[in-house]
Amino acid sequence: MGALSPWHMILIAVVLLLLFGPNKLPELGRGFGKMFREFKDATNGNAAASAEEKRESIEAPKAELVSPSEPTAPSVNK
Repeated sequence: MGALSPWHMILIAVVLLLLFGPNKLPELGRGFGKMFREFKDATNGNAAASAEEKRESIEAPKAELVSPSEPTAPSVNK
């Protein structure tokens, strides 16, 4: 069995129209759209936060090596 054909989608639309009515369908569509947007934002936010944490953990040791707490004078070998 393959993907949904246009006839399957028409049948699903008719059943939804009969179950919920023409006034309720746009409200349901907006609700599903909002739900998917919030889910997408939450998953992208978590991915961005974890990437930022990784970047900070990598940059933190480099910052310590670049800026020592006390400057040292060059040693002169005699």
